[in-house]
Parts: sequence; C-alpha cells; structure tokens
Amino acid sequence: MSNSKSLHVVIFGIGNVGSTLINQIQAAKSQLQAQQNLDIHIPVVTNSKVAFFNEFGIENSWHSDFEKASIPYKIEDIISYVKTHHFQNLVAIDATASKDFVQNYVPLIENGFHIVSANKVANTLSFDFYEQLRLTLKKHHKSFLYETNVGAGLPIIETVKRLYDSGEQIQKIRGVFSGSLSYIFNAFSSENISFSEILKQANQLGLTEPDAREDLSGNDVARKLLILARELHLKTEFHDVLVESLVPKTLNGKTTVHQFISRSKELDVPFHLLKEQLLENQVLRYVGELDVIKNTLEVKLVSEEKSSAIGQLKGADSVFEIYSESYQDFPLVIQGAGAGKGVTARGLFSDIVKLSNSLN
Repeated sequence: MSNSKSLHVVIFGIGNVGSTLINQIQAAKSQLQAQQNLDIHIPVVTNSKVAFFNEFGIENSWHSDFEKASIPYKIEDIISYVKTHHFQNLVAIDATASKDFVQNYVPLIENGFHIVSANKVANTLSFDFYEQLRLTLKKHHKSFLYETNVGAGLPIIETVKRLYDSGEQIQKIRGVFSGSLSYIFNAFSSENISFSEILKQANQLGLTEPDAREDLSGNDVARKLLILARELHLKTEFHDVLVESLVPKTLNGKTTVHQFISRSKELDVPFHLLKEQLLENQVLRYVGELDVIKNTLEVKLVSEEKSSAIGQLKGADSVFEIYSESYQDFPLVIQGAGAGKGVTARGLFSDIVKLSNSLN
C-alpha cells in the first residue's frame, strides 16, 4: 500500500530477550501490515562482537544466517551502513544489559536513531548523564522509550508519566519490583521449606541471575526505584537509595558463585528466625518504596499483611502501588508478570509500535 509506514530496526543484543523480540516481530508482520499499514524491517542484528547485515530485512532463518555470515563491527559501521542505504525511521533496540553500550546512545541519536531500551543503565547513571541524554534527544527530535526498565511488560512508567504530566501529585510509589525476589518470598512465606532450597528452585527456574547475589543485593530494585523517582523529576542519584542487602557480609566480596551456592545454607537460620517473628496474618516481602513527601528511596525486607495487594502476591508477579491525591486511601495498583523474556520482549515490541505512531 502507498500509505504504508516502514521502520528500520537495528537490534543490539540477541540473547533471550533480543531473540524473542525478533521472533515476535517476524510472527506479527502480516498482522501489523493489515491492521496498521506498518512494515518493520530488521536490516541488522548484533551481539557484543559481531553483526549480521541484510538490507532487505532478516528472514525467519535469521539465527542460522547470523551464525554463518556475521562479521565483527563497530558502532560506526552500523551508522555508515544505514546511511549508505538511506534507511528512514531508524530505531535502535538495546536488548543488552551492557554498562558500556549506553555510550553509543548519543552517536546513534545524532545519526538519526530513536532508542528503545530494556537496558536500565542509561537511566541510572549520574543525573548529569541523564539530563544530557534528554537534551541530545530534544536537539535531534528523537524519542527514547524504555517502558521495560521497570516491571518488564507492565505499564508502570507510562502510568506514572501520565499522572505526573496531568498535574497529579504523586505522594508514594511502593511495591515488589523484582520477579525473582517475589517468587522467593512468596514461596518462603507460604511453604515449610528452607530459604536455601527456595533460592535453588528460583535459580533452576531461571528467575534469578546465575549469581543470585545480584538479586539478593537489592541493587536491581534500587535501580528501578531510581528510574521512577527521576520520572517524577526528582534529582536523585543511585547512592541516595537506602538498600537493605539480603547477602550477609560473610558471603559477599571475594566468595565465588560456586562457594556462595555451596554455603547458601548459612542463610537458612537468619531467615527462619525472621519468619518465626511474623504474626499469623503476615508474610515477608522485599519492597521498594519511594516517598515523595519525605524524599526517601528505600529497598527493604518488611512484614506485610496477607490481605494487602503486596501480601497476596503469587508466583513471580510484581506489584506496584501508586498513592496520589486522587488515590490516597486506596492506591492505584498495577500487578502482573514483572520478569521473563516473553513479557520483556513484548514490552519492547509495544514501545516500537507506540513509537511508529508518532512518526511520518
């Protein structure tokens, strides 16, 4: 159709989330064309070292094509390639978790790319970087979408933004921000099983990082809390977040992953004691809490009433409670799968489609 809109999407990172996103886009091509007159072409896919190029867009055989024909690349090669082919409506997808890759955002934006990212790093570096990135986007009339930074596929950031932009005074955001820690404490509070055994289960299900201390440290929850605080235009830094780590000092530092796993039973007694102190109607939950009025950001283990939204959580779901002038006594609650490659990839896909609606 003559009025069809084309996007040219370059996907950086083809691990679990990136490869799932590619497959979702390929599967939806005819539906996107029929319902929205939208064509999404993927001329380049990369991992951290090599890239596969196809000017007509990758095929369903992209995975084997990548294995056979990918070549080493630098970011300048990608920029040069899209310019040579005069691609319009350029979108860079950051499906990495790389601290280094975000340094490419500015050159990509300066060379015509919009950014859609599942990577939390760009939004949790210094506030100076955060502001500078937004000034660069404004100067070049480009968009940066990152709904998946908090809550995977759940519309947390969009909801907070809409409330804020409409003049709503948000007073507090509180919830269980981590799918892995949700699973761990939901199971630990309701089952007669040791903490180390539940940690092992969560790891086997792929819910935790390979080193579960990444989850138990609370740093991931802290990053999500920081992102939400900055959406409310609070000038905060990562070190402003008070984080209660669940990793004892004896298992931190120089202990290897293997040593941590073999010594994880050392966690059983302290957590069992915490569980014994609960009242009959209470459960343990690991929460993030942003109190706008007090200007505090906290990540902590708390006892919660079973009947509350946070107390009723099941499985690996996340839940977010937003308290504001309109939602004071009964908060606005958003709940659902807050982790996983399928919902995260779908969240990125949703951001791509949302972006397409703002382009010519």
